Amino acid sequence: MSEEGPPAALADTVLRFLCHDDIDTVKELCADWFPIEYPDSWYRDITSNKKFFSLAATHNGQIVGMIVAEIKSRTKVHKEDGDILASSFSSDTQVAYILSLGVVKDFRKQGIGSLLLESLKSHISSTAQDLCKALYLHVLTTNSNAIRFYENRHFHQHHYLPYYYSIRGVLQDAYTYVLYLNGGHPPWTVIYPSLLVVTSRLMGVIMS
Repeated sequence: MSEEGPPAALADTVLRFLCHDDIDTVKELCADWFPIEYPDSWYRDITSNKKFFSLAATHNGQIVGMIVAEIKSRTKVHKEDGDILASSFSSDTQVAYILSLGVVKDFRKQGIGSLLLESLKSHISSTAQDLCKALYLHVLTTNSNAIRFYENRHFHQHHYLPYYYSIRGVLQDAYTYVLYLNGGHPPWTVIYPSLLVVTSRLMGVIMS
């Protein structure tokens, strides 16, 4: 994910879905943003296959950012992330995986990345068949800007994945980051300090 430069008029940013005519532009953007090389079939899929949520942010008609996600049942989640959801959720419970999120350098830190992410969240919380319970992604452990972006938006690190990516022949580590939505939760129960304080106060009232 990529999110300095002259102000981008966020009010003038228009969102639209990617189409086949965008392939060449998207290839150039991805080559600039990401160290991973995607096959041509990937670009064809994300611009034509309806199973992908592929949204572009445009400014004066030019694509300045995009987000691509796939909504799928938990049974389609790759093995390394098989425990994204607690086992109590049915096998057809849906999750959403962010394949890419990027913003053109001169338009970063103007809210465009957040706008794209919020649009995806709105989509999977309203129009998905079974309301997605988790939104997750993989990110290089060295990509501090992306990690900061997602953590500032309440994503939490779920897994450390050693040697997950092969980039120009070099194996590199990754993290899985997750945001739980619509009542989704991981296999384990997390008790937050604030909840413990409230619980102790309630117990004090009960015992008094």
